[in-house]
Amino acid sequence: MSALEQLFENNRAWAERIKQEDPEFFTKLAAQQTPEYLWIGCSDSRVPANQIVGLLPGEIFVHRNIANQVIHTDLNCLSVLQYAVEVLKVKHIIVSGHYGCGGVHAAVDGKEHGLIDNWLRHIADTAEKHEKELDAITDEKQRLNRLCELNVVAQVKNLSNTPMIKKAWAAGQDLTIHGWIYGIEDGVIRDLHVCTANYCRVPS
Repeated sequence: MSALEQLFENNRAWAERIKQEDPEFFTKLAAQQTPEYLWIGCSDSRVPANQIVGLLPGEIFVHRNIANQVIHTDLNCLSVLQYAVEVLKVKHIIVSGHYGCGGVHAAVDGKEHGLIDNWLRHIADTAEKHEKELDAITDEKQRLNRLCELNVVAQVKNLSNTPMIKKAWAAGQDLTIHGWIYGIEDGVIRDLHVCTANYCRVPS
């Protein structure tokens, strides 16, 4: 059996297990999508959004890219955001980074990585903005982990400045943005306490 055939086999076993647990699950899932959460996370395969928060398919709308960026010229992310806010009417947007992020490390390791360097430039800018704080952290792992946190804070701020979010807040839509970080080494999510809504602002 090839690796791809194994994936099909895994899928059949998973679908059968779900149907045994809830015979109407797929029927209900096909009828509608009404998640209350939009998750903007990293593409890292070790961070499966719905699993680490214990939600089923259909309960969380997910967008992932390298180093969980919200960039104002990224039409992919902005399209997901618009659909989530204006059509799905999500109530919570979670930006979740993770410790040990390879994208964050690549942004500041001083090496050339090709096309991705343009994408990671935004993280390098965040590192420069907080250079004094980061330089004071002598342990390299802790310094990079702190940059992972600062990157999440920057993305929460970027989100709060998008036209879709401003429009939703102006209309009184119930919508809050959260900044979290996930520890791959222990499986625990930490709240960075940068929650923001139309009545408050994210720290700079």
